[in-house]
Amino acid sequence: MDSSSNGSTGEGSHDFARARRIVKTDEFSSVFRLRPAQKSAHFVLYTRPNQLPNARLGVVVAKRLAPRAVTRNTIKRVTRELFRTTALPAIDCVVRLSKAVNTKAGPATNAKLKVMLRLELVRLFEAQAKARR
Repeated sequence: MDSSSNGSTGEGSHDFARARRIVKTDEFSSVFRLRPAQKSAHFVLYTRPNQLPNARLGVVVAKRLAPRAVTRNTIKRVTRELFRTTALPAIDCVVRLSKAVNTKAGPATNAKLKVMLRLELVRLFEAQAKARR
């Protein structure tokens, strides 16, 4: 299924069809083999050029870094939303949570923490969009 059937355009489109996801283990591994493209306080972004007409995304949120399912799902949801709305070139991106987000002082459901994570992800994706133009 291509993105043109639902009225979306390829760059910065709002769909998240299977063609825009990294789902296979070997696809994740091939991106992980490369050095991290960028790091932020909580995330590491790995990238690799692909031969497809669009960018693809994979998200890795380890249970030991975010023990609550609601936290892991929130992180994945925010990451996918920002990926969909950022115009990226044809690259494979893997976003990996690298630092625990749950602490007694600041649980991950805290709105301030969500805003901080969103800002980190926006910076990572925008830097990639600028670097690959």
